Amino acid sequence: MDHSTHHSGAAHDHTAHDRTTRDRTTHDRATHDHATHAGPTPDHATHDQATHDHAAHTAGHTHGATWGTAVKATLHCLTGCAIGEILGMVIGTALLWGNVPTMALAITLAFIFGYSFTLFAVVRAGVSLKAAIKVALAADTVSIAVMELVDNAIIALTPGAMDAHLSDGLFWSALLGGFAVAFVITTPVNKWMIGRGKGHAVVHAYH
Repeated sequence: MDHSTHHSGAAHDHTAHDRTTRDRTTHDRATHDHATHAGPTPDHATHDQATHDHAAHTAGHTHGATWGTAVKATLHCLTGCAIGEILGMVIGTALLWGNVPTMALAITLAFIFGYSFTLFAVVRAGVSLKAAIKVALAADTVSIAVMELVDNAIIALTPGAMDAHLSDGLFWSALLGGFAVAFVITTPVNKWMIGRGKGHAVVHAYH
């Protein structure tokens, strides 16, 4: 056998092997780059999923609210209003104030306590105090106003309720009865507002 021919053949095979290896490496790199380009990174995929979930959550509240959601929002508002109004009525009655200043104090405290429940919840979610105040005002103003209007109208229209003392059953029956009626009237109002992205719907983003 010709040694030069054998050497040339070996060199040719070696060159062909190098070319094949290089082509395979190029192919693998191209496949990897394509996969990286086509598929989102885990962080990006997680972000897209979170955005989708938040959008679905928001849409669920803005395109219609259930009665259960409205009831919860109304109970939340009613709790703060009841604490504030009962406290105001107790203070005014105990100090022998007249009907007008007593009712004014009760309404003022009802708004303060009604707002405070939402305010504290939003602040705990990491929102600044200034922004939390805006959220509380947007979430509760209409609900508290309707509730206080109905409740105080019932108390004012109940004969002898405003002149009753703390030990009188009439005082408590008129006050609690007013809250019961106010709850029934305010719940559909909250349902209508939440279904349109207003009222307590603005608080859901911070839950």
